[in-house]
Parts: sequence; C-alpha cells; structure tokens
Amino acid sequence: MTRPGYSAISSYSRVQILHALQKRGQRTITELCEATDLHANTVREHLQRLIDGGYIVAETERRTTRGRPRVLYSTTSDRQGLSAVAQRKVREAAQRGDLMRRVMPWTDSAESGLSSDAVHQIDALIEDLGDAGFDPIVDEAELTVDISPCPNAGADPDHRETLCAVHLGLMDGVLAEAGGPLRVDRMAASCDPRNCVVRLMKMRSAEPVVSGVSSPQPARV
Repeated sequence: MTRPGYSAISSYSRVQILHALQKRGQRTITELCEATDLHANTVREHLQRLIDGGYIVAETERRTTRGRPRVLYSTTSDRQGLSAVAQRKVREAAQRGDLMRRVMPWTDSAESGLSSDAVHQIDALIEDLGDAGFDPIVDEAELTVDISPCPNAGADPDHRETLCAVHLGLMDGVLAEAGGPLRVDRMAASCDPRNCVVRLMKMRSAEPVVSGVSSPQPARV
C-alpha cells in the first residue's frame, strides 16, 4: 500500500519547472517563466516547495558589475551538497536503514555485494520514493527498482515522456546526493505503461580532471 506524501511530480507545473532546470540549471524566475509559460507567482510557489523538499537549491548570483544580484535556481543533482534539506534526508535515511538491518538482520542483503555507500544510497532512494507515495521493490542483486503500478500511466500521453524523464532525474539526484557508486541507468522497456522498473548501474571514479574533482564513469565488469 502506498502512503500519501509530498511528490515533486504530482503537479505538472512543477514537472515543467524541474524539466527546465534539469536541462540547464542556474536559471532565474524570469527565465523559468519563459521556459514554462507559467506566471511568476506560480513559479515562485512551486520553487519554494521544491526547495523545502530538497530537490532544488537557490543561490544568489555573484556580480562583478553594478546592479542587484539575481537569485539562480538549480537542481540538487547539479549542485550537490548545497541543500541542507537533501543532506539531512539522506543522512537520516542511512541511519534508519542501519538501525533496521541491526534489528532485523534478515533484511541485510549481504549477498548483493554492495558497499555500505551503495546500500545507503538505496536507503535514501527508498525513503524518497516512499515519501512521494510509491511502494518501491528493490532488487539489490539485479540493481532494479520496481515502482509499478506507475501512477503516471493515465497521464496525458504528451506529458508522460517528460514526467518519466523528470522522475528519473529526481531519482538520480537522490543517489548523487547520498554519495556512492550507484546512479540511474534507464527505465526498463515495457509495452504496459503501468509497469515501471528502473535499472541502476555502478559507477567508478575516473582520474581527477578539474581541481581534484572526479567524474563518474560506468564501471566495466
């Protein structure tokens, strides 16, 4: 049974905003209004809800010229570590997951061979999906997340592709914020729109390329 909760994709207006930010971050409210055809007040309201949910961050522009600095908005996957809400959510999810595995050791899928970082990523993803009303079934060995039946199956066909893309981006953002080797790979193909199985993949860190920051690359196994 799913439980009610806040979902970033329950409103198509929020989906439009997230889609615009996933394509290019650090946008202003004016730019988001132009990208979505939404009124500024509507955009502001949804942006605040997305900030409160830990899905986006707002930063004040650093200007080198005169004028009032603008507020720029980005997804947390683009600006990892800048959302205190997202950090708290993944930290608490890991703590609850560790507690559950100590109290109920049979829930610890040690045979999956996942590192503790990867397990904590899955903890964060499960909690985020659960808070949004999904009831995910995770196969840690196969690295799949089944969130069927998809609540977006009955959505306008013109909207469904965007909805799915945005939701995959949100799931990937949770994994990235949690830190670890797992990232979203793709959605498994299905003829039934009610079926939604998301495949994850293990990443490996490449050689540092800029200021000691490594770029994740698909693991070759």
